[in-house]
Amino acid sequence: MVEFKNNFIEHYSKLIDIEKFKEYCLKPLRKSIRVNTLKISVNELKKRLKDYNLEKIPCIKEGFFVGKSVVGMGNLVEHSLGYFYMQDAASMIPPLVLDVKEDDLVLDVSAAPGSKTTQMGVMMKNKGLIVANDIKYERLKSLQINLQRAGISNTIITLMNGHKIKGKFDKILLDAPCSGTGAIRKSLGTLEIWNPNMNKKLSMIQKKLLLHNFDNLNEDGELVYSTCSVEPEENEKVIEFLLENKDAKLEKIDLDIKRSEIISDNKEVKKCLRIWPQDNDTEGFFVAKIKKS
Repeated sequence: MVEFKNNFIEHYSKLIDIEKFKEYCLKPLRKSIRVNTLKISVNELKKRLKDYNLEKIPCIKEGFFVGKSVVGMGNLVEHSLGYFYMQDAASMIPPLVLDVKEDDLVLDVSAAPGSKTTQMGVMMKNKGLIVANDIKYERLKSLQINLQRAGISNTIITLMNGHKIKGKFDKILLDAPCSGTGAIRKSLGTLEIWNPNMNKKLSMIQKKLLLHNFDNLNEDGELVYSTCSVEPEENEKVIEFLLENKDAKLEKIDLDIKRSEIISDNKEVKKCLRIWPQDNDTEGFFVAKIKKS
């Protein structure tokens, strides 16, 4: 029996309908895939997977919910050939918002295991350059395997702490390490380790990563900050901190999905995207698009 800690309930009751949030935290996450259009067209893959009842994900033309049980789907020939990538629907949003182009120089600060890196590689049609970084060597193994299977060849893999990277980039994706409170439904262990102090500690790391990598942007460059957390301390508060310390500007995110109110009185921060699990029956996610002015 999964239990919610009293301080967890007390904390999130102040932010959202706690019963609805708890309901979706315990509800199985809908499986989804992203078509790799470097290797196959959307229509061709739909024909090959016609028995899986693919349902279009709003606003993501290559993304589909899988209507049928996906037990063993990773063993399909189409997966082995890299025709599709098994990726959570909300996870596809940050690269979409960053809107990388074929001639961009891109930094993916926390790239492993490669969901968003491979998505950006497809968007760039294997042109331009992606520097895919991670802090843990073990995680780079899965990143390399996923890049190879997807046929992504415009990527350099690096191993270092994200706040030590130096360079100048047109676009930066910072999918920051977080508490994962938006993804409890696929990792119930998050409920066991959750505590209020964890959010504060992570927030310090996130602020450090964001300020450092904002400085790595070219003039007029863009950075997308995202987490699978629903905690304001890790999201809105981090963006507020950036605006207080850097000459940054937020850009409005227009997507055809349900969203919730931003938990901030700052008008700039209200341009961000906040999704609770119950909004679209996905993971909870926070996304901010930042421009260096």
